[in-house]
Amino acid sequence: MDEYDLIIIGSGAGLNLVDAAVRSGMRVALAENGQMGGTCLNRGCIPSKMWIYPADVIRQIEDGHRVGVHARLEKADFELVQQRMWDSVVKERDGISNAVKEDPQVTPIRDTVSFVGDRTLKASNRTIRAPRIVIAGGARSVIPDIPGLDDVDYQTSETIFDIETLPKSMVIVGGGFKGCEFAHFFSAFGVDVTIVQRGSRLLPNEELEISSIVTRKLGHHVTIRTAHDVKEVRKGDGGIEVMSVDRNNGKEVIDEGEMLLLVAGMKSNADWLDPAATGVELDERGYIKVNEHLETTAEGIWALGDITGRHMFRHTANYESQVVWYNMMSDEKVSVDEHAIPHAVYTYPTVGSVGMTEEEVKRSNMKYLVGYNYYSNVAKGVAMANDHGLVKVLVEAGTRRILGAHIVGPEADLLVQQVVYLMNAGDQSYLPMARSQIIHPSLSEVVAGAFAHLAEPGAHHHH
Repeated sequence: MDEYDLIIIGSGAGLNLVDAAVRSGMRVALAENGQMGGTCLNRGCIPSKMWIYPADVIRQIEDGHRVGVHARLEKADFELVQQRMWDSVVKERDGISNAVKEDPQVTPIRDTVSFVGDRTLKASNRTIRAPRIVIAGGARSVIPDIPGLDDVDYQTSETIFDIETLPKSMVIVGGGFKGCEFAHFFSAFGVDVTIVQRGSRLLPNEELEISSIVTRKLGHHVTIRTAHDVKEVRKGDGGIEVMSVDRNNGKEVIDEGEMLLLVAGMKSNADWLDPAATGVELDERGYIKVNEHLETTAEGIWALGDITGRHMFRHTANYESQVVWYNMMSDEKVSVDEHAIPHAVYTYPTVGSVGMTEEEVKRSNMKYLVGYNYYSNVAKGVAMANDHGLVKVLVEAGTRRILGAHIVGPEADLLVQQVVYLMNAGDQSYLPMARSQIIHPSLSEVVAGAFAHLAEPGAHHHH
């Protein structure tokens, strides 16, 4: 039995805790059954953005004709994109691996571990124990139960980045943020893409207005089928046939693609760990239950990141790792603050979002105001000939406290960040923005304008 001061499961945001623990003199074991760096580095944020930035450039070139710039794309060099992506990922991954290997206080355990008793874990060749354990083991793609799937090759977000050549055509099952990001990339690089989405709309967690704008713009480049249930997949002459049924009219559709990509949701990795053996409870979806201090139901064990199933963003997991460290080391405890968790969807067009949607505000029974503004209402948006960009903001009536902001259009990720800072300042009102001089003509004006147009919900907003 090997004894440690701290065991960390997962080398994504779990790495933040390794650093902190080593600095404070602890002996640490780090269990990782995949690549060092977790989802974000190896099969998530980093490779996908190395792919998507070039796709954004391609769409900008094409959109140039709207402002009188007629340019033709000569070549989209997928091999170079892959080369740049892997150079970046491998360099970072090797840096992590070497730092962990060379640190005498850290024992890397490159293996799947599972609990066998109170705060005791078994790897294939040893048993380890520690008074404190942090579970940051992440999540993985769900493989939906589709007849015929066993007889065809398919990709998931875990495997897709390994492809060496682009297919001519592909069918993507799933229309959430992954489906929309991959559809943007592949379609920009000339692949004939079809999205088959079970839900009644793309990006079901975004505001309705945002979803419909993405559907319209992405739909110029991608075939989008919403409210379609996949019934069967099978080998066809030219690739893989995906048979789905339109729930609105019962019609059967067959889409064929050289490649099939499944991005129909995530599943907790907790089932690998047998957490019940140490008294850690799971929720009904299989994610680890945590309280507001990120403590599990077992003494001395915390959990953070995707394996808790709450907010699956790397920046949120990084924040949670700070909360766990503080609560582990301090007598008083801090609670996680989840009122202003931002995220972006890097599809075409970009989406940036923070806080509550209008649905959520309605359910909370707060009195609220809603403001809309279109990019085309401000000079910079007109200069860009932007025909789709929208900002929607939600504010508590009376207090002027910002409840949420939802943006679709170029730079939406940067624009929404301006609102995130206000939501973490003072009384969380938008007044500092209203009082500020705003560079003219810039896209920042579209955000301030949305707050200037606040009205009772249901009042008509004009484009």
